[in-house]
Amino acid sequence: MATLPLTPDELLTTTRSVRKRLDLTRDVPLDLVRECLEVALQAPSGSNRQGWHWLVVTDPAKRAAIGDVYRRSVEAYVASPGYAGRLFGDDPDRGPVQARVGESVAYLGEHLGEVPVLVIPCLTVRHLGAGNQAGLWGSLLPAAWSYMLAARARGLGTAWTTLHLAHEAEVAQVLGLPDDVRQGVLIPTAYYTGETFRPAPRVPLDEVLHVDTW
Repeated sequence: MATLPLTPDELLTTTRSVRKRLDLTRDVPLDLVRECLEVALQAPSGSNRQGWHWLVVTDPAKRAAIGDVYRRSVEAYVASPGYAGRLFGDDPDRGPVQARVGESVAYLGEHLGEVPVLVIPCLTVRHLGAGNQAGLWGSLLPAAWSYMLAARARGLGTAWTTLHLAHEAEVAQVLGLPDDVRQGVLIPTAYYTGETFRPAPRVPLDEVLHVDTW
C-alpha cells in the first residue's frame, strides 16, 4: 500500500495513541498488518538475536475474551491514584489534557474487544530477573514502536497499552502461549475516523534537558 505523504518529523510527531477514534466497523486487511510488521522487524535487537514473536489477533471470540480482561484492568486503573484523568488536576494547562486522556482510556477499556486487530509483541524469556530489564525489553519495544509508525504511515491508528499485563496469564491462556513467552505491549490497530493527527502538547525541552550534569 502507498504510504501517506509525511516527512520523517511529521510521522514521528503525529503517531499518537488512538483510542476513541479507532474505527470499530471497518476490517483491516491482514496483508496490511504484515506489511507494517515487515518494517518492524528492521528494528534493532540486542546482539541481533531477533527473539521476538508477534501475535496478531483477529478472531472475534479471542478479541472479545482479551477485551474482557482488559476491561477489568482499566477499571482498576481508573480507580487508582495514578489514573491519567486525575493527574495535574490543579494545572490549568495540563489538567484538561489529562482529563481527555483519561476519558479516552476509559473508552478503550469498554471497546478493546471490538477493535478489528490486536497486535501483541512477545519475547521468549525463560526467567524474568528482579534487576534492570532495560536490555531485555529494549530488544522488543523499539520494534513495537516501529510497527506503530509503519501503521500510521499507512493510514492506520494504533495505541500503546500495557494495562492488560496485570492479567498477563489470562491473556496467555486465551492465545495458547507457552509459559516462556512473555508479552511486552498490546497494540490495538484499526483505521481511524477523522482526517489526521497533530503533535501533542509536551513539557518544554529545557525543563527536562540536562547537558553533562543534572
